[in-house]
Amino acid sequence: MATIATLLQDIHAIVGDAGIITDERVAQRPNENWGKGSCPGIAVVRPATTEEVSNVMALCHAAGQVVVPHGGTTGLANGIQCKAGDLVLSLERMNNIEHVDVQGATIRLQAGVVIEKLQQTAAEQNLLFAVDWGARGSAQVGGMLSANAGGNKVIRYGMARDQVLGLEVVMPDGRVMTHLGETIKDNSGIDLKHIFIGSEGTLGIITRAVLRLWPAAPARQTALVACSDFDHVMSTLNHLKQSLEGKLSAFEVMWQNFYHFMTETTAGHPKLFQDEYPYYVLIESEFVDLARGGEQFVEVLEGLLENELIADAVIATSQQQSASLWAMRDDIEAMIERLSPLIPYDLALPLRHMEDYANRVSEGVAALSPESQCLTFGHLGDGNIHFCIGPAQDKAAVDDMVYRLMSEYGGSISAEHGVGLGKKSYLHYSRSEVELDMMRTLKRAFDPKNILNPGKIIDL
Repeated sequence: MATIATLLQDIHAIVGDAGIITDERVAQRPNENWGKGSCPGIAVVRPATTEEVSNVMALCHAAGQVVVPHGGTTGLANGIQCKAGDLVLSLERMNNIEHVDVQGATIRLQAGVVIEKLQQTAAEQNLLFAVDWGARGSAQVGGMLSANAGGNKVIRYGMARDQVLGLEVVMPDGRVMTHLGETIKDNSGIDLKHIFIGSEGTLGIITRAVLRLWPAAPARQTALVACSDFDHVMSTLNHLKQSLEGKLSAFEVMWQNFYHFMTETTAGHPKLFQDEYPYYVLIESEFVDLARGGEQFVEVLEGLLENELIADAVIATSQQQSASLWAMRDDIEAMIERLSPLIPYDLALPLRHMEDYANRVSEGVAALSPESQCLTFGHLGDGNIHFCIGPAQDKAAVDDMVYRLMSEYGGSISAEHGVGLGKKSYLHYSRSEVELDMMRTLKRAFDPKNILNPGKIIDL
């Protein structure tokens, strides 16, 4: 077996000076959520091509060397965490967009492309890449697919998985699976790409992808509405799905504790309503024609007011006002600053249970950690609820309460951020023992030496 020094020399011969970091810059890389921690790995390898990734993985497989893939390092499940002696493999140099098919509305690109660059490239062709979230400026395509990211527009376009037509994946032993199909329909056997999407870099390294694009909807209308109870929130959602004729692209619900924190506690965002309400909903509709779409949007909201499904509404009259509304919803930095140590949760469960579950979690936090706040919000249109709890000292007790209660409602411990290390011990709340055993079977089949991101999601 090659020594570490010999292995690094052999890797250097493959990737060159620009492709490997072994000095103090390794420790400057994050190792935890929120970009925190110091990477203890022996090196950061930065291949520029799939062939280089393949050759590096073949060497590591022969040497039994652990490899931890890194994308934009914006994940929230500690899926990038490595230990002393591990090798980090970053795709940051694999950032080329190879081809845009305007007629077919597809894009082929390398996995290190940053999401914002992907979105901008699509927009230049009057097309839309539909997955969008706050980390768009640093998150990469490979990480997005490895975590099956969701974001703000799932209600209309689906999650990352729904945008994928083809993948290229380097296996732990260096073999390359290339199926960069460009068709929506392909029933030629088992659809292998879905095994890797959401696997968090434990089964293979996604190096290239063909993604689906959508016709651009250049006009949008944004509003913040207030609801007096949760039944009205749900009725509003169902009414908007029908009356906006499929144009509803975001339905973001903020509980009163979240809204009060943003407008009163931090005073970082304007208080838009004179009265207090238990729920505030950020609504966005996308369409082609601003005049027609805007008129329809206003008419629909007026109908909701007349039927008393919403109690009040503020409609953005400019892009700046729309951005201001979204800034409140996306102000994660304010929560980190005020509530650290902060525990974030992203969970999914049937909408009919959402109110009861949120109430029980809030009560549980008050009992376990009276000094903590529990801020509640989420992409409720697709059944995704978030809690940000802090400052919290007994994370294990709060975790157990949040996930145990969730299991009573048949939900998922992770709606969009993945499992990584942070939620692994609670995966049995969402998956049966048969499912967990099948995951282990796949891991053993694809990575028998357990060298690729070991310990994430499941243990062998």
